[in-house]
Amino acid sequence: MGHKLKISGWVAIGALAGALTTVSLQTVAESALAPLPLDELKQLAAVFGMIKSDYVEPVDEKKLITDAISGMVSNLDPHSQYFDKKSFKEFKEGTSGKFVGVGIEITQEDGLVKVVSPIEGSPAYRAGLKPNDLITKIDETAVKGLSLNEAVKRMRGEPATKVLLTIYRKDENRTFPVTIIREEIKQQSVRGKLVEPGYAWVRLNQFQERTVDDFVKKVNEIYRQDPKIKGFVLDLRNDPGGLLNAAVGISAAFLPDNVTVVSTNGQTPESKQVLKASPSDYRGVTGAESIKSLPAELKKVPLVVLVNEGSASASEIVAGALQDHKRATVMGSQTFGKGSVQTFRPLGPDTGLKITTSRYYTPNGRSIQAKGIVPDVMVDETEEGSPYAVLRMREADYDKHLTSGQGEEKKDPAREKAREEALKRLEEESRKPASERKAPEFGTEKDFQLQQALNKLKGVPVLVSKTLTERKEEKKEE
Repeated sequence: MGHKLKISGWVAIGALAGALTTVSLQTVAESALAPLPLDELKQLAAVFGMIKSDYVEPVDEKKLITDAISGMVSNLDPHSQYFDKKSFKEFKEGTSGKFVGVGIEITQEDGLVKVVSPIEGSPAYRAGLKPNDLITKIDETAVKGLSLNEAVKRMRGEPATKVLLTIYRKDENRTFPVTIIREEIKQQSVRGKLVEPGYAWVRLNQFQERTVDDFVKKVNEIYRQDPKIKGFVLDLRNDPGGLLNAAVGISAAFLPDNVTVVSTNGQTPESKQVLKASPSDYRGVTGAESIKSLPAELKKVPLVVLVNEGSASASEIVAGALQDHKRATVMGSQTFGKGSVQTFRPLGPDTGLKITTSRYYTPNGRSIQAKGIVPDVMVDETEEGSPYAVLRMREADYDKHLTSGQGEEKKDPAREKAREEALKRLEEESRKPASERKAPEFGTEKDFQLQQALNKLKGVPVLVSKTLTERKEEKKEE
């Protein structure tokens, strides 16, 4: 299997966030197949035959078999999955960080699509789209009433095809059409800046093929602006993961050479690995060699890692490694808890099976599965607290979730009461005007957790959460 472990996944935008999958690309030899239970397979064949001959109307054979495979796999755990042709294509796009579209980061506001930022060099960037532009129509379809995913699908398409966007620019109080020709877009997974003299902030949105290269460029750019960095904030909030090679590479940028970053353990010899802060364990991602060009000071600069419930899988690997090696102070709230590895095994040229094969562990041997990383310093989202944190989905909330394999699971009886209170508050909040409900953008002066991270780096008292506590793994009812 080598070190081609991969992680892909999704995180819902907003207050209720989080899920993720860790994937290894691996073929399976015919000789490796386990002995088949012939009696049970005969029953399966008999059921298939009965449906074909007796069902009220004709059934497509291929769909019947595909549905049987999907059901068999999905009942194992939340992350094992059968990929048909369409879902396999989406899976590859998610890990590569490439897709065909117009090139904008978006969110939703008042039922419309709001441009957060055009991706530099993209068709949208060249067409002059700006942050805070509102998209009111996509071709002839009004955006009002569409979900964010539906709007995204309409803006994506085949290369060299046209899409007509109708834009409302608030600061100019005008509406105008823009015709954009779709092309392959490379997503930006790294943002960063000097938040003030001597203090740097770098945010990773996802671990993709270009993340290490983009990270190196951003860090070198920041050090050129200010060679005397006194403190560094690595922001992994709402980062659902991505490529494990990239996670190991980012960890290696801060850690001593050749120390353990993560290990995996399962039934097969191939599932037992130890990955280290060594070029041999993060090669294969764009810019792996460029890590050598990073300032030597980065290995020693005081470091804070920001995490929350949306930080999953690869994010948890990085946070756990830096925490175990005492290289960073981890701040924020308890992470998602996605600590299992899925191996991808092709079943054909464009279909495959993703199946859970192992758990991964931090350098100190901690299983993250259904537990997550507990920050060294718990910090609320705002000065008023984190009223909706209890509502966010984590790995332990999923039916059939894999247990940590370490210790007894505990149930927190106060959680349901806290959820009821949070739901009431959320309902009250939803009645307020959108302008009053808007969460502060990460990386701004109103980003409360970032300001507390800077306080920690400066030796100034931190406003520690009075409400956030470690959430134990909850026992699932059978």
